[in-house]
Formats: sequence, C-alpha cells, structure tokens
Amino acid sequence: MARLTIKPMTGCRFDLVALGEVMLRLDPGEGRVATTRSFNVWEGGGEYNVARSLRRCYGLDTAAVTALADNPVGRLIQDLLFQGGVDQSHVRWVPYDGVGRAVRNGLNFTERGFGVRAGVTTYDRGHTAVAQLRRGDVDWEHIFGSEGARWFHTGGIFAALSETSAGVAREAMEAARRHGTVVSYDLNYRSSLWASLGGEEAAQAANRSLAPLVDVMFGNEEDFTAALGFHVEGVDAGLTELDPSNFGRMMAEVVREYPDLHLVATTLRGVRSVSVNDWGAVCYEDGSLHEATPRLGLEILDRIGGGDSFAAGFIYALLDGRGVQQAVELGAAHGALAMTTPGDVPMATLGEVECLAAGGSARVIR
Repeated sequence: MARLTIKPMTGCRFDLVALGEVMLRLDPGEGRVATTRSFNVWEGGGEYNVARSLRRCYGLDTAAVTALADNPVGRLIQDLLFQGGVDQSHVRWVPYDGVGRAVRNGLNFTERGFGVRAGVTTYDRGHTAVAQLRRGDVDWEHIFGSEGARWFHTGGIFAALSETSAGVAREAMEAARRHGTVVSYDLNYRSSLWASLGGEEAAQAANRSLAPLVDVMFGNEEDFTAALGFHVEGVDAGLTELDPSNFGRMMAEVVREYPDLHLVATTLRGVRSVSVNDWGAVCYEDGSLHEATPRLGLEILDRIGGGDSFAAGFIYALLDGRGVQQAVELGAAHGALAMTTPGDVPMATLGEVECLAAGGSARVIR
C-alpha cells in the first residue's frame, strides 16, 4: 500500500470536484411528513454535501458536476447552491417539458425522528435530470486535464440513481486517475435506490467494479456489508457497541482485495436512541488503524449528513497536509458538529471543528 500523493494547487482550478445529485430536502422540523402543514427547505446530496462543506467550512475551491431540470424548482436549488458557494460551471441544465414526464428535480422528505421514533426518509427522485446522464455527456478531460483538480469525490448514491450512473462514475474516475487526481468514493448504500435495480446483488456488482479505481474509500458497517459484501464479525449494524478492531480486520480484507486503495475510513455509530448515539471513526492505512477520540452519548438534533461531514473534514486535513490521524480527528469532530444542526448541509466553522477535535467543550462562548 503506497502513500497517498496529492497534487499541489498550482495549475489546478479546483481543490475538489464532486459528482452527484443535488436534491431539495423538505423537512417538517419536529413534526411528521404526513401531518405537517409547513416544511423547511434545504439542498443536499451525499456527494455535493462534501463539496459544500469544503467550500463553506474550510474555504477550499470546489465544484459540483450535476444536472437539473430548468424550472422554478431547479432554480430554487440553484439559489441554495449560490449560498453554498460551490462552483456551478459544470451544472447541466436540462429543458423542462412543463409536466415532469421526461425530466424532474429530486425531492426527499425527511423526518429527523426523536428518542425511540426512527428518522424516516421518503424519496421522490425518479426520472431526475442527473439520473439520465450518460457517458460522454460531461467533458471530464476538460475538468481534470485543462482546468485541473486535486481531488475527485463521488459515491454509491450516484451509482444507484439509474442503469447508466455507474458508467458515468467510471468514466469520471478513469479520467481523474489519468491526470493524477485523488479519487474518493463513499459507498453510501441506500436500499431504496437499489431495490428497482437488483438490490444488494446489483449494488455489490456496481461497487466492486468501481473499487479498483478508488484511492480513498469511505463507508460504515452497513455500507461495507451491503455494498461490497464484506462482513464485520460481532457487529449488529448500528445497534451494538462498535469495536474498532473488528473494523480494522475488515478493512485489511478490503485492501487485500483492492490493493490500489490507499486509505479506508469509516464512521462508528452505536445507536442508543435516535437522539443519543456513540460516535467515532477509524481509518486503515498500511496495516495501521487510526482511531478518532470517541464521543459517547453524543446528543443529536439531525443525524443526516454526519458521514458526509466526516468525509469533508477528513479530506480537508489531507489536502492541508495534516496527516491521517488528524484527518480522522477532524472528520469525526465535523461529523459530530453537523448532527447538532438541522438539514443535510453542515453549519460548523473551521474554528469550531478544530476546537472540538482538540478536546474543546460545549461551554458558552462569550
């Protein structure tokens, strides 16, 4: 396992480019989707959330490669993208047919849950513009060759959008590797997305075909099992105390099967209730396991986006030359902070992330 090599920013337009869907999240707050009369609206998407975090929290130059139907809903997403600061020059706008028979923008209705009531997400994202992307629709040679990017990020959510999505991801990853751009991939298994495409068997086939092109792989206990077919001995996905050593053994197996992987990182979550989790993270590098300081009994407002924020903090630390141990610590701290605010997109600052990673407390700042 060779050490990860990251290009300098010299000659690169972007620190990171992300490929994925950007949806509207309609949030009933403390209520329920079926009974609410009002929603808060956020933008979000597993891959986009990483690019947004790196821009807003860490001040890096990032871009989103996605597609939107050109209607008022799409322009609302664009308005939120402006607030996030992510470059939009590679957003593909698709003409709208007036009804949505041919192309739409993705929506998700997400309840946060509380205590013993689990969070619930209902997707409304069929026939979306980004799901219809095909190989050749995006000029990856221009993005990675002419403009230049230090890092490329995509994942299993995008790969599950349609029968063509995994092929688009492969095309992008191959181009990134040709130009020396680091490729990261978040397995992010979603059973509801894979159900119509063949379930776990199809998910594993797609993710296993892309894994040899990955430098840095993210996931959690369910992701590595359902999306890649690896199993963590002694762990009942998310319901028991998570033993980092179990994950270390699993990660070693992943690297043995995919020897081009440089780093494999996972969040650790023990679910006491929806509102209280034990939270941590580990990263496997060249036979060593780097562990973040665990946070037991972490109180959670909205758990959506915790894994994406972990990935963002982890990537930032590596781009900033801070090393793998600091990457795990910053990532875990950022994920923890992200779950204290509503919506998919985190609202933490770099100072807050660094303070928490260094052992800071929740005392009032005056």
